[in-house]
Amino acid sequence: MDETAASRRLDAIDLRILRALSRDGRLSNSQLAEEVGLSPSPCWQRTRRLEAEGIIRGYTAILDQSRLGGTETVLIEVTLDRHDDRVLEEFGRAMTNLPEVQEIYLTTGEYDYLLKVTVSGTRGCEEFLRRKLYRVPGIRHARSIFTLRCLKERGWALPEAAGD
Repeated sequence: MDETAASRRLDAIDLRILRALSRDGRLSNSQLAEEVGLSPSPCWQRTRRLEAEGIIRGYTAILDQSRLGGTETVLIEVTLDRHDDRVLEEFGRAMTNLPEVQEIYLTTGEYDYLLKVTVSGTRGCEEFLRRKLYRVPGIRHARSIFTLRCLKERGWALPEAAGD
């Protein structure tokens, strides 16, 4: 579905549903209905429609990486040697198979990819770079940036509805 067509059809109630689920994806349908001012049946139907249209792509838990051994978040900018479809697809596939890689963005500008990686300190970063990332064929250059602190972890961009 075309993204602009989907966003034009979102009314104030749809946006309230999306905001509520973005804050807490574990809300029961009855809790969600109460929060957005609907009875349970129409709330359930709207939520299922938002899922069917791909506006809600899924539900997930946000894990505390520091409690799982990932004490540092590193942003890594990667430049590839070549930019043909095969190289881009192979690099993307290789990154999705590395558990340290939390997010992968194909970007414009000086670098081809931006990776968000969770590692255990500087030694963990070195291990990741030397034993995993640098063994992926086609990388010309990579630059690592250690983050100091996360100020906003999860966000969503929703259009404002009239009267909302």
